[in-house]
Amino acid sequence: MKLNFKTIEWAFGIVRILDQTKLPEKTLYINCKTFQDVAKAIKAMQIRGAPAIGIAAAYGVALGMQNEKFKNKNEYKKRLDQIIQTLQKTRPTAVNLFWALERMRNLAERNFNQPLEKINQLLLKEAKEIHTQDKLMCRRIGEYGAKLLKSKDTVLTHCNAGALATGGIGTALGVIYTAVHQGKNIKVFVDETRPVLQGARLTCWELKQQKIDYTLICDDMAAYVMQKGLVDCVIVGADRIAKNKDVANKIGTYNLAILAKFHRIPFYVAAPTSTFDNLIESGKDIKIEQRSKEEITHWGNRRITPPNTKVFSPAFDVTPANLITAIITDKGIIKGKRNNLT
Repeated sequence: MKLNFKTIEWAFGIVRILDQTKLPEKTLYINCKTFQDVAKAIKAMQIRGAPAIGIAAAYGVALGMQNEKFKNKNEYKKRLDQIIQTLQKTRPTAVNLFWALERMRNLAERNFNQPLEKINQLLLKEAKEIHTQDKLMCRRIGEYGAKLLKSKDTVLTHCNAGALATGGIGTALGVIYTAVHQGKNIKVFVDETRPVLQGARLTCWELKQQKIDYTLICDDMAAYVMQKGLVDCVIVGADRIAKNKDVANKIGTYNLAILAKFHRIPFYVAAPTSTFDNLIESGKDIKIEQRSKEEITHWGNRRITPPNTKVFSPAFDVTPANLITAIITDKGIIKGKRNNLT
């Protein structure tokens, strides 16, 4: 299926990124000319979503190394380490970031016997390959996941796990896009996803671009629409999946998993294999990013709380594996630990 926009691309020696902080009011692209520009875009959430962050970081490495001159390979390696460390510090939870950066480092180390210009060419080729592979993984996730949806199903989503969060058609939304492309009549309830409103701002925008039937709800309305029998399943993305299949995803995901179990509604996670982190035994070991208090205390430039209000603002939560019906991956569907939808 064809998308009506591009989230990220390499264009004439720069990394071109759709600025998601400006959506839905403006469709504005930023041109990242240095690896610092890429790091800033990731940290400021101008690009977000675990797979998209990984792609951006890979391009950032290629961009950073191509913009420098080196006297020898020791200088080259030192600079490579500096760039990777800078990009690693942008967002701590999404494993795709570290996976992509390690892949770029390994590529360079395997080819240190080559001329520096050749290594740079290989780094750019590898970044493009990471991007291409993510497109393929999204397509496969969509194909596997669409088998779980029937015509006239209504899906509840959270945050944005679509093309804006990946290099392809998306993970959770990719399942929906594929089902619709197959001719199935699918409707979507979109959680607004406080505090940054990725559902309201991004998922609604994306679904509108693709002409998908959607309805926006506040996060605290999810239980009510489930109670009324208006939801057939929940599909969310993931930023990191532990070895025991605990899933870290946007804050509020855990709430939905509990609600889905209570209402006997399937709860699906859609994620590429690059999101699995087998070095993490369980969700307890996943580092959760803490966001700035202004994301909660302010609405745009307007303060909505009394001055000096204390704030706790985790960007992600962890959904235990026993609340998950199945994980939809690019290699197939992994049955979850939640038995018989109970």
